[in-house]
Amino acid sequence: MSQRLDELLEPSVAALGYELVGVEYRAQGLHSLLRIYIDSEDGITVDDCARVSRQISAVLDVEDPIRGQYTLEVSSPGADRPLFKAKDFERFAGSRVKVKLGIPVEGRRNFKGRLVGIRGTDVILESDDREWVFALQDVEKAQLVPEW
Repeated sequence: MSQRLDELLEPSVAALGYELVGVEYRAQGLHSLLRIYIDSEDGITVDDCARVSRQISAVLDVEDPIRGQYTLEVSSPGADRPLFKAKDFERFAGSRVKVKLGIPVEGRRNFKGRLVGIRGTDVILESDDREWVFALQDVEKAQLVPEW
């Protein structure tokens, strides 16, 4: 569903001058949430989020890709930026990250370490004094860990 929403919303977000970082959809009955992350070279303000929200609300109303009720939230990716696409894993190579897998590797689904980068369709992570390799498609959630 996230890929379809990406494809549907990216042109509208780009037309407003922003980058569509990614889309999260959490179906939870009446409390479902559609979260859209946007960014720009100048950063993101509340007004930017409101502007994008109005634009994509119109697209979502016309296209109606999600059945039922949901809350739409437009947000900056923040310091703990989520990583969605291969280019994100390449861009933030060398950064500290948290990764949650959909499929366990050696009995684990959660990892924290330094992102080496991406090789083909594999994410490379250094953690626990070793290198881990995960298929990008198996990554359920990944985000930067701010280093203050």
